[in-house]
Amino acid sequence: MNIRDVKIKDLTANPAPLGLMGFGMTTVLLNIHNAGFYPMNAMILSMGFFYGGLAQVIAGIMEWRKGNTFGTTAFTSYGLFWLTLVGIVMLPKTEIYTGFATTSFPFAAYLFMWGLFTLVMFIGTLKGSKALSVVFLALAILFFLLAAGNNSGSTAILTIAGYEGIFTGLAAIYTALGQVLNEAYGKKIVPL
Repeated sequence: MNIRDVKIKDLTANPAPLGLMGFGMTTVLLNIHNAGFYPMNAMILSMGFFYGGLAQVIAGIMEWRKGNTFGTTAFTSYGLFWLTLVGIVMLPKTEIYTGFATTSFPFAAYLFMWGLFTLVMFIGTLKGSKALSVVFLALAILFFLLAAGNNSGSTAILTIAGYEGIFTGLAAIYTALGQVLNEAYGKKIVPL
């Protein structure tokens, strides 16, 4: 037998539900704030750092191990998005970086670039599940709404973005739990 004829069976777990849950739950909680229900607080920042940030980076590394370029790029990038967002909020609150607060236009540019990235990633979902396509399309819309709201200073646009963001996060949670339940039962329980 030739060494090229050996097949290795991948027995590692699917990391996508972890990444989608880290993204989804954090997105819902941040956007409840964006919709105006409570102020920015340590719960949102902690979720952004640990679950939205670190858990997604871990999921991205696990996707790399599985040879999934899309999953690696998406989860690692969005995990680092959450970490940078926490940095944008927290760094100016430290004594050494007091004068480094991000004003509305640069913050809008940051959000716009994430929207552009997400729009291109959405194209990559069109060959996969409809549920994942909904998550990425909704996320692209969310980033563009947040960019427009921050650039214009419009609380109405930011409130609309908050509600749209709640939908986006819930879509990611649905997709994640659907994958978990379908795998656990070995059949299609949740349509994706």
